[in-house]
Amino acid sequence: MVKLIRTLADHGDDVSCCAFSSSLLATCSLDKTIRLYSLSDFSELPHSPLRFHTYAVHCCCFSPSGHILASCSTDGTTVLWSAHSGQSLTVMEQPGGSPVRVCCFSPDSAYLASGAADGSVVLWNAQSYKLYRCGGVKDGSLVACAFSPDGSLLVTGSSGGDLTAWDNRMRCLHNEKAHDLGITCCDFSPRPLSGGEHGLQFYRLASSGQDCEIKLWVVSFTPVLGFELKYKSTLRGHCAPVLTCAFSYDGQMLVSGSVDKSVIIYDIGTQSVLYTLTQHTRYVTTCAFAPNTLLLATGSMDKTLNIWEFDLETPCQAGSTSDQQKPLIEDWSEEDVSTWLRAQGLEELVGVFQMNNIDGKELLHLTKESLAGDLKIESLGLRSKVLRSIGELRTRMDSLSSGVPDEFVCPITRELMKDPVIASDGYSYEREAMESWIHKKKRTSPMTNLVLPSLVLTPNRTLKMAINRWLETHEK
Repeated sequence: MVKLIRTLADHGDDVSCCAFSSSLLATCSLDKTIRLYSLSDFSELPHSPLRFHTYAVHCCCFSPSGHILASCSTDGTTVLWSAHSGQSLTVMEQPGGSPVRVCCFSPDSAYLASGAADGSVVLWNAQSYKLYRCGGVKDGSLVACAFSPDGSLLVTGSSGGDLTAWDNRMRCLHNEKAHDLGITCCDFSPRPLSGGEHGLQFYRLASSGQDCEIKLWVVSFTPVLGFELKYKSTLRGHCAPVLTCAFSYDGQMLVSGSVDKSVIIYDIGTQSVLYTLTQHTRYVTTCAFAPNTLLLATGSMDKTLNIWEFDLETPCQAGSTSDQQKPLIEDWSEEDVSTWLRAQGLEELVGVFQMNNIDGKELLHLTKESLAGDLKIESLGLRSKVLRSIGELRTRMDSLSSGVPDEFVCPITRELMKDPVIASDGYSYEREAMESWIHKKKRTSPMTNLVLPSLVLTPNRTLKMAINRWLETHEK
């Protein structure tokens, strides 16, 4: 369960951002102020609110130690504050004076990134307060940024819809259209999915957009092996643009807020909706999980910030073995299946599935014949979407039960890959299985059912190396 334990209503305008440290909560607003609260009793600190900015404050964030707070504003500045005294430490002016929309610290506190409306992104030295490197995107404002947990990557999102990856010297590694109508937020899961040679790590990245969707990606990068961004799945719980998203501290949950005024909390393992919170009366603009504790903050254009607390049965609890504790998919109730359908953007089928008493066991045994014959789903597109979603569910179930990381499992065979290749749809498959698929099914993608632009299969050496390293670790 999740319950509302406090509502903070001190701002005089829209709440634009919130952030936690281990002992404090920070909020900022279009009212030009930043406010600080103690997590012990949510009382406002004596030196709060912090005042310097002459226009709306768009973003605030703590350094990893929690000692420094950064804020950025339409006035073109990023300010560093002492979190415990409220003293202004420095004012950093964005080159060109463009409104600064977003900022974030690197995991080692060495750098602070700031992104602006003119598409510029600056990496500041957080100790000397000097500009270290800068870059920029051509299409749209910079509205989102996040460092990978190891600090080797900075990913930015633009109002033009592009995700851009930068190394720690601000060299552009990759640029990809992620959301057609513009990105609003992005966040890395704090924990790596797996490890490999040459420092290779796989990380999960979430991005939200004006297209009402949240997309999940897997990211890997080393200077030796290069960068890879791989689309994994889409969460479609909201019915309006998604303005914000954030992972829990252990990466097991993802929270999002939307123009539809709702907050949705997803279980990342099953990608199902855990909770939908509807207490805000206007757009939800910001959300954040606290580090190492079961607290969530959500802020809104209704000028309030809500604080939520989870009970001990929540999957996010520290040290839990939730993948074993959660009900197996085959043990899902009919309501669990309905929740899963909504998360997949298949709300229109909820009534049909309930009418036919489809529970978890029935769900896993559905075929194209039973969808058309028994459930009377006439649309070929809907049947294909259901089958693809069920296939992804089986893959996740198989990988969880075997302990094999999801990204190591072939989508066709649902077995650990030995010779992974990348097809032109961007997905990795076992070579033999994909070659057989192409031979039998012609040019369609096993994951999207769309025509493959090319039949060329490229060896995925990075993934193969990671799989081999995982095998060495787990077969001892």
